[in-house]
Amino acid sequence: MDLSSVDAKDVDTLTRNIAADYGSSTSPSLLAAAAGLAQRFPQALVEELREFRLREPTAALVVRGMRVDDAEIGPTPLDWRESPAPERAAALTAHEVYLVLVGSLLGDIFGWSTLQDGRLLHNVVPMPGEQREQSGHGTVKLEWHTEDGFHPHRCDYLLLLGVRNHDAVPTTVASIDSVDLEPHHREVLAQRRFLIRPDNEHVNRARVLVAGTDRVHDIQRMKDDPEPSAVLFGHPDAPYLRIDPAFMAARPGDPEAAEALAVLVAALDANLTEVALGAGDLLVVDNYKAVHGRSEFSARYDGTDRWLKKVIVTRDLRRSRRYRAAAHERILL
Repeated sequence: MDLSSVDAKDVDTLTRNIAADYGSSTSPSLLAAAAGLAQRFPQALVEELREFRLREPTAALVVRGMRVDDAEIGPTPLDWRESPAPERAAALTAHEVYLVLVGSLLGDIFGWSTLQDGRLLHNVVPMPGEQREQSGHGTVKLEWHTEDGFHPHRCDYLLLLGVRNHDAVPTTVASIDSVDLEPHHREVLAQRRFLIRPDNEHVNRARVLVAGTDRVHDIQRMKDDPEPSAVLFGHPDAPYLRIDPAFMAARPGDPEAAEALAVLVAALDANLTEVALGAGDLLVVDNYKAVHGRSEFSARYDGTDRWLKKVIVTRDLRRSRRYRAAAHERILL
């Protein structure tokens, strides 16, 4: 979807005003009001997102046209923890508000205590020393995957907003709808014969959070003793998927499941699409229908590298109540 110049200007004005009113893109008061505020978006954008959520016409949606001024936002951070300079904060907060409001039209934004110190809105930037990590901070090929596929309460939607991408580094996306599998393989993939473990970023932080206590973090349990799961689920004629080849395998001693998984991986590989998110481009990925990754690239660490903003969204926050401190809290502990 391409925002018209008039709609893009209206969105820019709206998000800057909201950022000024609330001060933070993730303040509890803004998050509570976000779904209502998002109704002030241009009607075409609201309707496009409603259709995407309710009818599932595609596995991913790109919205282009949001205004991002390269000079106004300042240099790409070298670390996700970096706070913007005061003179840059207003513009960046407005862009984050855009991301939050779009997310609110799809569900509730949430986060993890084991990622970026429990922040709801993430900076996706290359970080010195993490080049080879399978995360948003590496520069090696990020293998495609279901976002947080190891967890029963993974997101329904992943939203990535391009802030800077001078080198046109592509995000990769593939949809289960584009894959043609033999009935036998579909049947096997729909059975609980596969193990998915959490990635290193989750596990390393989980260990820090419980250090010095007798507690074993749930993330650690999921790594040590993953519960068998199916790769395909939902309606057999239009299945959803849950897959992360870099951190999963068939159960030991099950060559039939291993073969079916390999066939699906090859089919998704063959159907990968590259999406280079420019400044202001927003990618919405249906995490139940698509996998996503990133191509390898070279980082300069000079303030001009690729920079995305990211949020994750659930259609039903209540499902994860066991993992949250209170009903209104959005961080899974």
